[in-house]
Amino acid sequence: MDDITAGAGYAVLGFWLFIGIVVAAGIWDTIRKRDAQHETLRRIIESGQQIDEELAEKVLELSSDNQDLEENLKVAATIMFFISPGLILFGWIMGLFLAEELFGIMLAVGALVAVIALGLLAAGWVIRRGGQGS
Repeated sequence: MDDITAGAGYAVLGFWLFIGIVVAAGIWDTIRKRDAQHETLRRIIESGQQIDEELAEKVLELSSDNQDLEENLKVAATIMFFISPGLILFGWIMGLFLAEELFGIMLAVGALVAVIALGLLAAGWVIRRGGQGS
């Protein structure tokens, strides 16, 4: 039984390391894109060209941020809604073969993922409502 416990511990560690790497890579990618946008503006200024607000928005892509964010939140919510029953099914299967209490744990995890998906949908709705008012 210790081998199963150790294996499960490594699996959990691997999962959270993967999540951490994905989040860090996303943040790094966003920073690199923003740096490239600022570098473009800096080069335009150094060349002596005039920068109006429309050009700055076009270079920095400020006008589409809310719409892109709303779409991304909805996509993430949809994915998480499909992950939730998968986790519950996984818990049911693990409960059949390993230990019955695993089903209850995975049921709670699946419910948590579903609630997070609802939160992402709500955040997308708030961004859409905020974008119409401005």
